Amino acid sequence: MESSLSEQHHKVALQKLTSYFPEQVDTALTRLLEPLGGMAAFVKPGQKVLLKPNMLSGKSPERAVTTHPEIVRAVIRQVQAAGGVVSLGDSPGIGTPENVARKCGIQQVVEETGIRFAPFSESVRLPTRTGTFHELEVARDILDADVIINLPKLKTHQMMGLTCAVKNMFGAVVGLRKPRLHLQAGTDKAFFALLLLELCEALSPALTIVDAVVGMEGEGPGSGDPVEIGALLAGSHPQAVDTVATELVGMKPRQVWTQQKAIDTQRPLTTLADLKLLGTPLDELRLKGFRPARMTDVNFGLKGGLKRALKNSLTARPVVRWEVCRLCNDCVTHCPPEAMKIENGRLEIDYERCIRCFCCQELCPHAALATKQGLLLNLHSFLTGKK
Repeated sequence: MESSLSEQHHKVALQKLTSYFPEQVDTALTRLLEPLGGMAAFVKPGQKVLLKPNMLSGKSPERAVTTHPEIVRAVIRQVQAAGGVVSLGDSPGIGTPENVARKCGIQQVVEETGIRFAPFSESVRLPTRTGTFHELEVARDILDADVIINLPKLKTHQMMGLTCAVKNMFGAVVGLRKPRLHLQAGTDKAFFALLLLELCEALSPALTIVDAVVGMEGEGPGSGDPVEIGALLAGSHPQAVDTVATELVGMKPRQVWTQQKAIDTQRPLTTLADLKLLGTPLDELRLKGFRPARMTDVNFGLKGGLKRALKNSLTARPVVRWEVCRLCNDCVTHCPPEAMKIENGRLEIDYERCIRCFCCQELCPHAALATKQGLLLNLHSFLTGKK
């Protein structure tokens, strides 16, 4: 973690944008980046630039699961105008990168703009200078780039509360290595949040541009509801961008695990007082009535056997929506602790093994997994006014 930050790191720009019409996106992106020095402040002629969108799964752009292709197109144009040599890649939660890119509309943009598609198929070890995780494994393509531009979608997240700048960099981890990290974290969401923070810091994207034109509320990141937010956000420090994104949708730091963990570990840029906001005033863009994902965990500082005994009461768990489950087996294949199986024509979940990572809900292509809160968690939500 850096001991000091430049003034540029403190800046976060916001720009109103209410549609994905290409001309409007181009204009809004230019206005968004102007107070930050434009794209030329981040990309120099001849540099290899890797764009990292959110390509969670192969859903149409209207579902608000992935970064919208018109945002990707506009960023490509500006990087190319600055002289950058562009590639684009991600490691989806389910499906091959090529198929997901095609279904969410990004592959067409890749082909029309002539950039290189990076499938994130090969992992390499990334030593970290400090922190809990001394070594991480990430896609070679992302390390080969001179400049990383992070292009997240602003969405709720069933496990972390919110996915934006920091969480989007988890896509640099290739394929089945993601479930392994979930399994390593187990039910400790704070531990997983720390992993996300240290991974993002190690990769250090030069620029983050958030697609918050239409975001997602409710049971995100894959099964929630599209919600019109009407904004783009940009900044050179992911933590600063996430601080503004949290404020934009009216969530509290305690509802966003990466945000709260950043505060607990005394990381900088975690409050608006730390930042210089530019462009459209935040108060003009604040979203009222944003619906977070249901609370999935309460940590009263309990330890050992007592915490395990109260696991079902203090946490939420995934439950099957039988009316839409198609027994496709995707959740079974991608469950980190192998707590799911199809038996006698039914999807079964072993809650003793389940680590409450909600990967099954995140990756289910049919939205066939819902969230059920335990009794004490439900009571806690009622008494504190949290949903």
